[in-house]
Amino acid sequence: MKILVTGGAGFIGANFVFYMLDAHPDYDIVCLDALTYAGNMETLEPVMDNPKFRFVKGDVADREAVFKLFEEEKFDIVVNFAAESHVDRSIEDPGIFLRTNILGTQVLMDACNEYGVERFHQVGTDEVYGDLPLDRPDLFFTEDMPITASSPYSASKAAADLLVMAYHRTFGLPVTISRCSNNYGPYQFPEKLIPLMIANALADKELPVYGTGENVRDWLYVEDHCRAIDLIIHKGKVGEVYNIGGHNEKSNLEVVKIILQQVGKPESLITFVGDRKGHDLRYAIDPTKIHNELGWLPTTMFADGIRQTIDWYLENESWWKNIISGEYQQYYEKMYSNR
Repeated sequence: MKILVTGGAGFIGANFVFYMLDAHPDYDIVCLDALTYAGNMETLEPVMDNPKFRFVKGDVADREAVFKLFEEEKFDIVVNFAAESHVDRSIEDPGIFLRTNILGTQVLMDACNEYGVERFHQVGTDEVYGDLPLDRPDLFFTEDMPITASSPYSASKAAADLLVMAYHRTFGLPVTISRCSNNYGPYQFPEKLIPLMIANALADKELPVYGTGENVRDWLYVEDHCRAIDLIIHKGKVGEVYNIGGHNEKSNLEVVKIILQQVGKPESLITFVGDRKGHDLRYAIDPTKIHNELGWLPTTMFADGIRQTIDWYLENESWWKNIISGEYQQYYEKMYSNR
């Protein structure tokens, strides 16, 4: 079996590469990544010498390069993680999100059609559903809910999902889609909430929290997510959407306080900044479908996962310090100063 993992130098994609090489040592894994700001070759260093792994630098929206790679490799399965994914960046510059998340998905599916790929899996997000009210803890995202995206990022992912289902219906492309809640774990880019707060706390810097910090997210440990995708691409029904949730709902402020407690830093480091435009209130996924059909349930509770994540960042300071010392620092200042 030969699998193309796009965006495999990013956070979830890289963790999926590690997971698949371990779970299926007889598979060949090819990673295609453009190495934009969130893609990091250092992340893939542990597998670069693995004979079952190949890295290719390239853009999913580059039709000529993608078709050339498909011609060379004859993939059985394509798993598309490649995406611009940070909401704040999508507010600053929506255009790149449309190019990568929509047109890049189209190019990949055209290549899948041309070369007879057995399964195209689109890695989506629960953000396509919009948000849920804070005062209705009984409500959850299900696969049949309407799409009501709130940001340019989630709108681009929603458009990609619709395009995937259109290719299934129009061209008979064998597709599946997964929509996950917020991931956390090793190798996450330091602009995301949990690694940002860990890094700032360790440096005794202010921890910027949007608004009042009451926004709620459903946290999913990245390895649980990888295991779910593995099940979907092998046993999931073609043409179906599967929600992947962690059953670990926490407010942003609660998460920040847990991190401070774990690293022994005072809550006085918390500073509240101007809220994000169109900030979704609450995400919460109902994973009943994937549980009933494929037997998947998350195995990592937040208390365990956050401790493992903090330990990883403590043990791998050079990885994230290399990132925050360069271009990212300029972006960070732009986003959080004057708020």
